[in-house]
Amino acid sequence: MKKLLIILLSVTQIYLCAQVGINTRSPKSVLDVNGDVNLRGKLSVLNTTNNQITTGINDQVLVSQGEGYPPIWKTLRIPDYEQNKFYLIFSSSFSDRTGLKFTSSEESSNAATISTTFVKNVNISTLNLFRKISSLSQPFTLYSATSKMYFQFETVVQADFPSNGNPDISIDYACGIFVDDKLVNLRQRNIKASSGTNTFITHNQIGIAENLSKGNHTVSVACARLKSYNSTATLGIGINVASNIDSFIAQSSLKVDAYEVPEVFNPVTN
Repeated sequence: MKKLLIILLSVTQIYLCAQVGINTRSPKSVLDVNGDVNLRGKLSVLNTTNNQITTGINDQVLVSQGEGYPPIWKTLRIPDYEQNKFYLIFSSSFSDRTGLKFTSSEESSNAATISTTFVKNVNISTLNLFRKISSLSQPFTLYSATSKMYFQFETVVQADFPSNGNPDISIDYACGIFVDDKLVNLRQRNIKASSGTNTFITHNQIGIAENLSKGNHTVSVACARLKSYNSTATLGIGINVASNIDSFIAQSSLKVDAYEVPEVFNPVTN
């Protein structure tokens, strides 16, 4: 009887520790199937988060967590990207009511060398008396080396001129769009006195930058007063300098759009 019990226990131990092979004589795991598997029922795995058996939900896939860990169910995400096409990756807009004010004594010396000074990628530090509009300096991130950036800047420019007389009364000014303090776009304009007092105009400009380096960047807008003609009036850019308009009307805005040919995709599973 003792011999029989020992034999039964030995056989049971062998059975419990044995590997089962289907269509193979040398199984390499507890269950080794050499061939197609037709699953007609549920496929369940242990969820280590709540220690419960789960079969997943519709459209989920079973994902390995590596050796020694049970697989888990993940939701599959298919990126809607096509190769070599640009996609809008980042879009945002910003506003500012602080603006800039320039007196007649704050004229940039760059007015005399416009054609040689205002060139692409010149650093803002080399531009005399260019000042940034504070809240329009904003960060953005690029994830691809192939990109196109579009910047749209709009503001209101005002001078506390008297009504127009003879000779002409006007002020030259310039505004630039900068990326990492390097000039990507500049517009020079002139505001003239009109038949009414305290003339104001709307200023619009669009800047483009291509194939910036991957990583973090900062866009900013800076303006300067260039030259005055028969006037000592105060110039306001993005801020009113007279009571016929207010800071809401005069405020500045900047729209930033980043188009990229994607290189790095978000994970395809959640």
